Amino acid sequence: MKLTKGYFALIIILGVIILDQILKIWVKTNFYLGESVHITDWFQLCFIENNGMAFGMEIGNKLFLTLFRIVAVVALIYYICRIKSREYIKYGYIACFALITAGAAGNIIDCLFYGLLFDNPFPPEVAAFLPEAGGYAPLFYGKVVDMLYFPLFSFDWPEWMPFVGGEHFLFFQPIFNLADAAITVGILSLIFFYHKSISTITEREK
Repeated sequence: MKLTKGYFALIIILGVIILDQILKIWVKTNFYLGESVHITDWFQLCFIENNGMAFGMEIGNKLFLTLFRIVAVVALIYYICRIKSREYIKYGYIACFALITAGAAGNIIDCLFYGLLFDNPFPPEVAAFLPEAGGYAPLFYGKVVDMLYFPLFSFDWPEWMPFVGGEHFLFFQPIFNLADAAITVGILSLIFFYHKSISTITEREK
């Protein structure tokens, strides 16, 4: 029996959220804040937390960002439910929105519940799950856990270069999580593979 687009989207969303949360909880309860584990020269696990959006950006009010994420996820789920039965909608198009939805939902879980579920001890102590003294923040004010770090290559700019001469350049600097990766893959896939389909589908859905 062929997998319907609705179940296809559900599998992607649940799969990404579960994997994202397993990795986050493992890092949160086994790494102290700021700890880094060298896997290869171009990949490290580095535990940090942030209040902002994807890739550690700090933008806007914390409560507003959390509420915005919730509204966005509800809107994305509504959109997927609306188009999942359309014959002209491709599975890949559904997958893109499912990845974006899952990524946003994964980070929402951190913001909503991590402040209640974990404490935030000073390094080198690691966080405890359901600590007796309570969590480190109220509902909606938890911090997003990031850990994936890919310092792929680095070099020093030549001294004669204007503005950046002599400075050290590192690519890629942001530390992120699986939820961020899912959002990025979903958005880039829409841009590169379905940019023409978006306008066409929007017109047909009016």
